[in-house]
Amino acid sequence: MLNFQFHNPTRIVFGKDTVPALDELIPGDARVLILYGGQSAERTGTLAEVRKALGDRAHYEFGGIEPNPSFETLTQAVEQVRFHNIDYLLAVGGGSVIDGTKFVAAAAKFVGDSWQILETVGGAVRDALPFGAVLTLSATGSEMNFNAVVTRKATQTKALFASPHVFPQFSILDPSKTFTVPARQLANGVVDAFTHVVEQYLTYPVDARVQDRFAEGLLQTLIEIGPTVVSQPPDYQSRANMMWAATMALNGLIGAGVPQDWATHLVGHELTVLHGLDHAQTLAILLPSMLDARRDGKRAKLLQYAERVWHITADSEDERIDLAIEKTRAFFEDLGVKTRLSDYGIQAEAIDGLVEQLGLHGMTRLGERQDVTLEVSRTVLEASL
Repeated sequence: MLNFQFHNPTRIVFGKDTVPALDELIPGDARVLILYGGQSAERTGTLAEVRKALGDRAHYEFGGIEPNPSFETLTQAVEQVRFHNIDYLLAVGGGSVIDGTKFVAAAAKFVGDSWQILETVGGAVRDALPFGAVLTLSATGSEMNFNAVVTRKATQTKALFASPHVFPQFSILDPSKTFTVPARQLANGVVDAFTHVVEQYLTYPVDARVQDRFAEGLLQTLIEIGPTVVSQPPDYQSRANMMWAATMALNGLIGAGVPQDWATHLVGHELTVLHGLDHAQTLAILLPSMLDARRDGKRAKLLQYAERVWHITADSEDERIDLAIEKTRAFFEDLGVKTRLSDYGIQAEAIDGLVEQLGLHGMTRLGERQDVTLEVSRTVLEASL
């Protein structure tokens, strides 16, 4: 096991009818800005619940945060924070809204060009406004970590930043809030959470048995409940397990003391920026091809994955790896998430532009061994056609 430090200060309030807890979680004299995405939060009544829970606190609202939150939109929210002297933020939505709120929290306290927050991957952040979250979609795990991804439309750049200053102080997780989420978003959430686990688990062995077993349990849980979550009428228990699995997938616990990959995510970002694909769609397309192209470096963990997650023990080692990758692709397909670039109208002539964009953004040495070069990324993209 590798050396590590683990600290997660986010308080989780989990269960039905927990939005009223906002009255206890947010200081009574706070000036609050509620941030949200589209109209679903209003239509489903969640915003009404939030307003009621805030009571007499001075509060304002900022809507319109995109599924891939943009620097341009979030900069407008920062202007509102400063104009209204906001001292507390509340994200109401899924991972994109929470990611956006993290940026607003940091940018509101930042002196200078706030794009430096992203240019330094969060290293320039010295302070941030406190914030909490009311989660309405299970997927990214942003409700219990200090990571965020923001897109700058002007330069077609999707950039990551991380800072311990942007941990949510609390997150309210009410699984019933996902009952009105469309099937496409539910399926994307399962794929996203599954790939988050794989990026931390499917690297190379360091005898981190606790982390491995946690990761395998999360993967098996997602395999078991994923089809129910996506295809069956809303069921509280399956949604509860989905919500907690997605949170646990990226709250730092299973990634402590182990090598991490993230190449699938970083290559996928360019597909989102250039071709408008959902984040999870890019993961479903790239992950099977990424595992196959890097099977030699991941061999030991791929065999462990085949045996412990998919219960594949027969045949040769290569056949076991082939079948594990095949089952991964089939799992995504069964959820309704297509796994080929051509399924989204993206053909071979698009690959040069994708590879060029990776180079422009410095994505030339990715993965747990830093061996995913532009040539490897090209191979993966070509195999994903």
